[in-house]
Amino acid sequence: MSVSDDSMKETEGGLGDTIKVIVQALLLALVVRTLLFQPFSIPSGSMKSTLLVGDYLFVSKYSYGYSRYSIPFGPPVFSGRLFGSEPERGDVVVFKLPRDNSTDYIKRVIGLPGDKIQMIGGQLYINGKVVERTKVEDFIDEDEQGNKVRVTRYHETLPNGVSYDTLDLRENNYLDDTPVYEVPEGHYFMMGDNRDNSSDSRVLSGVGYVPFENLVGKAQVIFFSIGEGKAPWQVWTWPSSARWDRWFTGL
Repeated sequence: MSVSDDSMKETEGGLGDTIKVIVQALLLALVVRTLLFQPFSIPSGSMKSTLLVGDYLFVSKYSYGYSRYSIPFGPPVFSGRLFGSEPERGDVVVFKLPRDNSTDYIKRVIGLPGDKIQMIGGQLYINGKVVERTKVEDFIDEDEQGNKVRVTRYHETLPNGVSYDTLDLRENNYLDDTPVYEVPEGHYFMMGDNRDNSSDSRVLSGVGYVPFENLVGKAQVIFFSIGEGKAPWQVWTWPSSARWDRWFTGL
């Protein structure tokens, strides 16, 4: 049996169109990921109870403009930021760890350039004034053995009105009382909401002050959430392991 030239042309045309669509889709995905939104997953409990291990979220790349650290595989051909816009106090931000400029961290912006930040007795002070907080219902967590534990939780409100919950795992933790940190110009002071289980700007040798250039983007929405230790691709476990109430929740 022979195949006509017209049939061969139609087959070749169909294959070419398919390849073209795939290439266009990949280019569109690359543009979206580079310039608009990038997905991140939460690997640790430093931002509990705002973010949990197993949360997947979208981070807006355009919120603070673009730097060589916010563009994947960005060449070091420029410094600073393009179309830069400064973060606001209370933003949840993904940034590159200043120590190596490669590891992604996610924390909350607490101190702006020029601010003085201090912890006294487990309470946060900004520019000499205590940040208002109110004790609320305990957070129910699990220990390493899977046992339920109650963790003290506070509702904290920053001077600009941004509110969120923080956890207090233990009293008199080593980061509950600190010296005064003076945030340098062009830098930000980051803290985790899980105050006793967060390596953040309070640890100058570990994180310290975060340069504006190191900001990757602003956390906007949790689009997927699954129980700790569960794999997202195991869809057959979703009925019991997916945290449905956290899907598509804003930050």
